[in-house]
Amino acid sequence: MNLIQGYDPDTLREIVRPSECMARLEEIESQRSIPALLERVWLLKVLDRLDDALVVSEEAVRQARMAGTRKDLLRARVLHATVLQNRGAHAAADQELAHVATEAEGQGWGGIAAFAHQHHGKNAYDAGEYEQARESFKRSLFLRRAAGADDRDLEIALRAIDAAERRQVEPVAV
Repeated sequence: MNLIQGYDPDTLREIVRPSECMARLEEIESQRSIPALLERVWLLKVLDRLDDALVVSEEAVRQARMAGTRKDLLRARVLHATVLQNRGAHAAADQELAHVATEAEGQGWGGIAAFAHQHHGKNAYDAGEYEQARESFKRSLFLRRAAGADDRDLEIALRAIDAAERRQVEPVAV
């Protein structure tokens, strides 16, 4: 089930139908598996319920650390960092995403590394660090291509690169 309708060209955030996200959240509310916790974090985040998302993301990281795989833990840490980002804690999100990206690349997990780099870029973009955002998006694109990602995923990375480049050349309002 893909709840993402598209991406806002200015903020790069997911465009969703809140009613569909709420329905899905109610569907999985009582599930405690790692994939369900990760999905709940994302749903809460896109619904702008950031306090709830933070609590569930911390629970997901703990559960993945205790009972999941290393890949589960890295995915949980990326989602936790995206919640931090949306709450405005860009430095903490930057650090977490950089560590996840480095570890995933070191393990040869291109998909997770690309996911981490894409979100690292989004965090930098939100923080106004457009050159860093562009570099992270380019790294994500490279890793996605190497992993044989579909055209839709490549297009998302290309649009993000484009957005960061546009922001770099926009005149600063005084």
